[in-house]
Amino acid sequence: MKKIVLFAVCISILLSCKQKNISDSGKSNSEFAAMCEYYYQDGLKLSPISATYIGDERYNDLLPNDGSQAFIKEYKDFNQRYLDSLGKFNREDLGADEKLSFDYLKDQLDMNLEGLKYHSEYLPFNQMFALPLTMGQLGSGTGAQPFKTIKNYEDWLKRVTAFSVWADTAIANFKKGAAAGIVLPKALVIKMIPQMQSMVVTNPEKSLFYGPINLLPASFSTMDKQKLTKEYRNAITTVIVPTYKRLGDFLQNEYLPKARTTSGYSAMPGGLEWYTYLVKQQTTTNKTPEEIYQTGLKEVARIKNQMDSIKNLVGFKGDLKAFFEYMKTDKKFMPYKTPNEILAAFENIHQRMKPNLKKMFDVEPKTPFEIRQTEAFRAASASAEYNQGSADGKRPGIFYVPILNAKTFNTTSGMESLFLHEAIPGHHYQISLTQENKSLPNFRRFGGHNAYVEGWALYCESLGKELGLYQDPYQHMGALGDEMHRAIRLVVDVAIHTKNMSREEAIKYMTDNEAISTEGATAEIERYMGIPAQALGYKIGAMKIRELRTKYEKELGPKFKLSAFHTAVLKDGSFPLSVFESKMDNWAESQK
Repeated sequence: MKKIVLFAVCISILLSCKQKNISDSGKSNSEFAAMCEYYYQDGLKLSPISATYIGDERYNDLLPNDGSQAFIKEYKDFNQRYLDSLGKFNREDLGADEKLSFDYLKDQLDMNLEGLKYHSEYLPFNQMFALPLTMGQLGSGTGAQPFKTIKNYEDWLKRVTAFSVWADTAIANFKKGAAAGIVLPKALVIKMIPQMQSMVVTNPEKSLFYGPINLLPASFSTMDKQKLTKEYRNAITTVIVPTYKRLGDFLQNEYLPKARTTSGYSAMPGGLEWYTYLVKQQTTTNKTPEEIYQTGLKEVARIKNQMDSIKNLVGFKGDLKAFFEYMKTDKKFMPYKTPNEILAAFENIHQRMKPNLKKMFDVEPKTPFEIRQTEAFRAASASAEYNQGSADGKRPGIFYVPILNAKTFNTTSGMESLFLHEAIPGHHYQISLTQENKSLPNFRRFGGHNAYVEGWALYCESLGKELGLYQDPYQHMGALGDEMHRAIRLVVDVAIHTKNMSREEAIKYMTDNEAISTEGATAEIERYMGIPAQALGYKIGAMKIRELRTKYEKELGPKFKLSAFHTAVLKDGSFPLSVFESKMDNWAESQK
């Protein structure tokens, strides 16, 4: 999921848990559960936007200055304190579920502390993952930030004021990074400048941030409406617009000339070590970058063979590259005239697979689900994505589709596989079912590991035939294209950051091996440049889930039930892959 907002709810403060190592496991378990809850609650205080996204409104007025040295110290102290607390428990005295929590927490805290060796604050945002863009979504009035009560409206004004402080720290950190040789590539900075400039308006009513005023609840008194309208106009004019203007001007005039012409982390001081850490963090494995690169090359070759067979099946006479070109450009693959027709086509996919979903899943989420067009202000740089619903089910899970021009929207882009991944049964099932499971400790209900979360969603793409989809060879080709896309990532992400592969070489490798436009490949490659190793989690996680399914099908024979396997994969929430595998092995043993 391009940014699906994944909450490593791992940031927090205060609290010194004085746990004792107790042999009475009942008491030990209850104290352990209490410690886990303290960890989660403290985490929300330091990550209040995470709280907003899961529907917890207590901190909707807060926005920590997370690039400041004071915040970084709090973050470090928090992780160390909870690691010390964890060390006071004997893992063997805990119950089976507590052991899962113990292993999850230990991995999380160790990774967070190790990550502090690298100055990620020197790269405070980029063209993809950026608080300035998240603020636009939250402040539009249609995102996760609620605008239903007077307090909701006042909370947002406080958060906006804090955003101005955050932006000044971001600028200072970009400058420190430039002095240390830790800077973003020029190609990314060029994309960031217009994102900031698009928020600069002369008339406050034309601002994206005026949205909540257009949506003022009828129940508000006339006096309250007038007061809020005045305050929001003032905030847009005196805080929001000047903040985005400062960011845009700084990026354009000061930072762009210092940005680097190289593409990968290894071009920066300590960058290779930093990237190796990110690989471990994002894949939750000990695989080396080189191992992942070699896996990628093998997968690219395997999927290419399958693509060749579909090309031959439809009777196409040219080579694979010509077939890609045909799929990208032939008008018959662009049947839509309006965005609504595209959204309806995605809903049609949903309806077609519904009967088979019930056979493959014992439980479905209660959280409502919607398909929406991505907002115009961010559509140009956005991929299709899933934004999770709130835990109470009041805010739906949303599958966002960026549509710049409905008439050029191509059906062979893998609409069916995209829906399986981003929506159902991919991210919507996994995230919603985890959030809805109140028996889980909160840090697991609302936590997430890239390799597990994205691995599940990519694994779901492989269920297309079983769900009654991929009947059209071009949709099957689109699905293979999506799988190829994830295999290519293993090659180019590692090559960019460890083998000096340039942005242009990576774009060419991608367009040579899949049906993607140069513009699409450029956005993807720039994403890997900005958020290294994140794109590796998909294929690594999906291969692990598929490997375990195949293993258990053989081991259990007629006792293997696919719906039970899926329930076991999803019911406990996200884990590092090693913890996940040992949990699933225990499940398979119990089925015997």
